[in-house]
Formats: sequence, structure tokens, C-alpha cells
Amino acid sequence: MKVLITGANGQLGHDVSAELDKRHIENRGIDIEDLDITKKEDVACYISDFDPDVVVHCAAYTAVDKAEDEPEKCEKINFKGTENIALACKENDAAMLYISTDYVFDGASKEIWSPEDEPDPGSVYGRTKYQGEQTVRENLEKHFIIRIAWAFGKNGNNFVKTMLGLGKKNIVPKVVDDQFGSPTYTRDLAVLIADMIGSDKYGTYHATNEGFCTWHEFASEIFKKAKMDIKPIPCKTEDYPFKAKRPKNSRLSKDKLTEKGFNRLPSWQDALDRYFKELEE
Repeated sequence: MKVLITGANGQLGHDVSAELDKRHIENRGIDIEDLDITKKEDVACYISDFDPDVVVHCAAYTAVDKAEDEPEKCEKINFKGTENIALACKENDAAMLYISTDYVFDGASKEIWSPEDEPDPGSVYGRTKYQGEQTVRENLEKHFIIRIAWAFGKNGNNFVKTMLGLGKKNIVPKVVDDQFGSPTYTRDLAVLIADMIGSDKYGTYHATNEGFCTWHEFASEIFKKAKMDIKPIPCKTEDYPFKAKRPKNSRLSKDKLTEKGFNRLPSWQDALDRYFKELEE
């Protein structure tokens, strides 16, 4: 099997490449300096030349609030860029794995979201990621779509690193306690992705670490595990003037992973322990 990974400089792309290397699976990681995914002909030529069996598409516009001011740019990357890759995969009979997000849901329901629930994004970012999902489904039979949330990994910026940075300055942060979800350790997700692309169990999945929490509970656990004597101050979503609407309920059901025979990710607390060890290495 030969795998092409977009967004290889990001948290997830980096970890997917490392996991495939560990399994001795041929792979190539690329980023914006290697290929502009918004250029259809360039994408078609690149994928045709490399001739992968699978493309793991991690590249995305992820500046959630900035997207509200740059909707065209966000759509160009998350929708049209994804469409360009899907069309090239179709032309070369390659499978595609697309990384999506909890933001495709409005977060208003109190129920845990199933992969079959109808998306209703409340932000530009969420809308463009859902458009990406739709174009993958429309153009490719051989596709995987994985919705994730609250990602953290070694190779990039994330909430954990932000909290640790504040802690080192003895800054006590205000953190929302009315948004619920699950963190996703990209190293754990990379293992699942490697398992998934080795199968033909195509479809839409949710994949986050096990267990639910609020951002405030997540922050509290970060400071506790870091042995920092900091108690974050709980606050409401309304206390933060975010440009983009955040889903208050991002709890995603991972039952489909079990049904299809995939291993679910470990608990988010366990993932955080291992992440701290990785940061120390």
C-alpha cells in the first residue's frame, strides 16, 4: 500500500506519517509548499504521478474565528481543495480518508451525536467542512470520513499547550464550562487511521478519545497532571466574544467503530498522560 498525506506539517498529518513509518507502509507527507490543493490541475497531476492507493486528507483551513471574516478563502481550501483531491482520487482509483469535525453539528441537541445525524453547521468553518464531506461522498465510493474534536498533538499548537504556557506564567485562565465534548490525541487517532485505510470498511465515523468533559474540566486535568497549582475559573460561552458559534454539545458517539471491528481510542485522561510523556521526550 502507498499512502499520500496532505497537511503533513500539522499535528495529525505528522502523527499519521509516523504511524505508517512504524508499520513500514510507504507514505509521503506533503504540505502547502509541496502542493496547493486549491489548484485543480496541479492536484490531478501530483496524485497521478505519485499514484497512491489512499490519500489521507488532513490539510484544512482551521482558523475558526478568522473564517468568519474570510469565508471565500475557507471555502476554497476546505471545500474546493477537498473536491480537487476527491476528483483526482476517483480518476486514479484511489481511496480517500477525509478528516472532518464536530463543527458540522449545531451542538444544540442534548443527545450524543451519531454519524448518521443530520449536520447543521453554525459557522463558516463548520459549513465548509461539511461541504468537504459532501463532495467526498458524491465523488468517491471508496471513502472514509472521520469527525474529530478538540485535537491535540506534539507537532503544532493546541489547547493543552496554550494552558501549559499560561500556567508557566502563573496566569489563571477563564475556561468555558458549558461546552461538552471529548479531546482527541492525534497519536491515538493516527493508529485508528492506519487500521482503517488497511480495510474496505468505508463510511462516516466519529473518533475521539473515550469519555466526555467540558473545556474547564479538560483544563483542570491539564494543570493537575502538570503539577501546576492553578485552578481555572469556570465561565459561560457568552462570556467570550467568539466570532464563530461554538457547538455546546460536541459529544460524538463512537459505537460505529465497535460495530465495524475497529478499536476505540483510550480514555482522554490516559491520552493526556501519554501526551505529557511525549512532550518530555
